[in-house]
Amino acid sequence: MSISVNNISKIYGDQKAIDNISFEVGEAEIVGFLGPNGAGKSTMMKILTCFIPQTSGKASVCGYDVAEQSLEVRKQVGYLPEHNPLYLDMYVKEYLEFIAGLHHIKNPKNRIAEMIEMTGLQVEQKKKIGALSKGYRQRVGLAQALIHDPKVLILDEPTTGLDPNQLAEIRNLIIQVGKQKTVMLSTHIMQEVEAMCDRVIIINKGKIVANSDTESLQKSQIENKYYITVEFDRPANTRTLRSLDHVTDAKNIKDNVWLIEVKGEKDIRPEVFQYAVKNGLAVLTLNKEEQKLEDVFKKLTK
Repeated sequence: MSISVNNISKIYGDQKAIDNISFEVGEAEIVGFLGPNGAGKSTMMKILTCFIPQTSGKASVCGYDVAEQSLEVRKQVGYLPEHNPLYLDMYVKEYLEFIAGLHHIKNPKNRIAEMIEMTGLQVEQKKKIGALSKGYRQRVGLAQALIHDPKVLILDEPTTGLDPNQLAEIRNLIIQVGKQKTVMLSTHIMQEVEAMCDRVIIINKGKIVANSDTESLQKSQIENKYYITVEFDRPANTRTLRSLDHVTDAKNIKDNVWLIEVKGEKDIRPEVFQYAVKNGLAVLTLNKEEQKLEDVFKKLTK
């Protein structure tokens, strides 16, 4: 296992930031580490990257103990913290040369050129970091995290504050990196988790409340019901809609749009369409609402 966490706790005075949690992350796996603000995500990441010690329990990265072999752990880990700490007065290429020197990288010129190309910094490499947009600063942060070719990449909120185009570019970069390296990332953007992650670990109030692949997690939280939204060309009758088989409720949510609650797994969209035909209604839209990861997250952390 690339990351192994066994009964880790972190206590600040009377507050338990992390409460006896255990999990593992395998090689070449992208895992989303999720939770509301204050749940303990950043604390766990700081323990794994040897920034702070745990109060109790054990954790290892690539077989090295984070408390007893911290220098070896740091060689294996690339870390991008939530607040990307960069030297704003340094030029991009100059900064990467500085980081390469800290890691004693052989042939730093070639490696820096490789990182600049990988992270899409070619156009910006001669600018001062302070003059870069948030998206390009994140790219610089990813370049410094990857420059020493670590086996494990830990990213704390890597897509915060990015526009949709920047989000897509950083997401694709992380997916490419994840084909060869272990990636553990935290984010509040559930669509990014669904797009990138093989597995999700959800933490709430310092405890793990879910640890599963996204598809299994969504299925495990589904109640024995689902919803259909349907838009007719004119008003429908609430009573007759509610009388359809398996329908437990029907509400007019706006204009001629209806939200229909259905009990069980049977897809009743054909019945809704036949209802429209029988009553002289035209169906403008008809959709089955799938439960999203965001809904699961809310259930587990409310």
